[in-house]
Amino acid sequence: MAVASARVLTPQGVSGELYHEGRPYAFAYTGTTPDVAVSLTMPVRRSPYTSSELLPIFQQSLPEGYVLEQLRLRLAKLTQLDPMLLLAITGQGGTIGRLAVDAPAVGRLLQRGREPERGERLDEILAWDGAEDLFTELVDRYLLRSGVSGVQPKVLVPERAMGDAAKATLLTGDLIVKSGQGEYPGLAINEFVCMSIARAAGIPVPEFFLSERHDLFVMRRFDRDAHGKPLGFEDMATLMGLGTAQKYQGGYERLTKVIGNNCLAEQVRLALAQLFDMVALSVIVGNGDAHLKNFGLLYTHPASDDVRMAPAYDIVNTTAYLPNDTLALTLGGSKSFIAARQHLLEFAGRCQVDEPRERIRQLLEAAHQQCQRHADLLAEVPQVRDALQRDIQRMEPGFSKPLGAA
Repeated sequence: MAVASARVLTPQGVSGELYHEGRPYAFAYTGTTPDVAVSLTMPVRRSPYTSSELLPIFQQSLPEGYVLEQLRLRLAKLTQLDPMLLLAITGQGGTIGRLAVDAPAVGRLLQRGREPERGERLDEILAWDGAEDLFTELVDRYLLRSGVSGVQPKVLVPERAMGDAAKATLLTGDLIVKSGQGEYPGLAINEFVCMSIARAAGIPVPEFFLSERHDLFVMRRFDRDAHGKPLGFEDMATLMGLGTAQKYQGGYERLTKVIGNNCLAEQVRLALAQLFDMVALSVIVGNGDAHLKNFGLLYTHPASDDVRMAPAYDIVNTTAYLPNDTLALTLGGSKSFIAARQHLLEFAGRCQVDEPRERIRQLLEAAHQQCQRHADLLAEVPQVRDALQRDIQRMEPGFSKPLGAA
């Protein structure tokens, strides 16, 4: 089935209509107040926004990789997927950020024979010890609501409240459940350790967990406030007017301009410091997938004055799977991890970091401590352990004592 138009909603009210009828994509506002804007870079105006491809803000959370392929297989007998249909399917309320998409015909199609979402308890996901593949079961159950980007196998699962039977059906939020499947062995442990390093170093991160079988990494979504209300989220690709296919373009230096253009003056320095930490940590742990979509800004709505950096997410060591991997974006004009040691000091100047050597030393110390703390986990995946140790040691000269020294 073809989707020619869809209504776009925000927590602040109806925003407008998205169209695609054999011509360029167009989005026209029907709402008139600044708080219903769909993006920091798309203020409310009378004339529509047009593009030859789906506008970046609507591309932002479209599934990629594993989830996209599973959707194609699920819907193969019904229809062929295109960007508008994919948005209409996954944008019904589960998409990362504050936007929801309403296309009634698609909603009716998806509800046929589908049981109401029951949600899953976090403790049961983490303790699962059944013979069946839990991740495959979760994908089968919640595939049609997974508006979350990235090629890594992941699914957005509604969380059911813990408590007595009367409260057992209360849905309290969403969990992002990730699995490496067979393609990336040890990926759950990999991400758990790397995210633990970030947390230990004082970098903001969402709440996250590792399943008892060590095969699933579970993270609470970070784009909801304390009351569960959706927050605006835009990744750096969207803020730069780039589509998902362009997420590896450009350099980390450009992100400092995006922050300066969108955050209030009093928030800029804090955001830049966090950006420096996230880039430096990616260099330290050998994360070659720190692309434009893995950095972003959070806010209540585009007219609010609370635009800030989103927490760090999707931090993994990629050289365990691609030994010759490079940085996702350029730093000082280079994607070399080795050259990044010097370029980080130059990047610190752009990020207004006063003592970059000391901060890098602290990040290295956090990496060393967490690798020691989780040595038993890493022993299960020597491929990941060895890659992490190699990449951390590569950063040691000039910044701290050798890894493991007394």
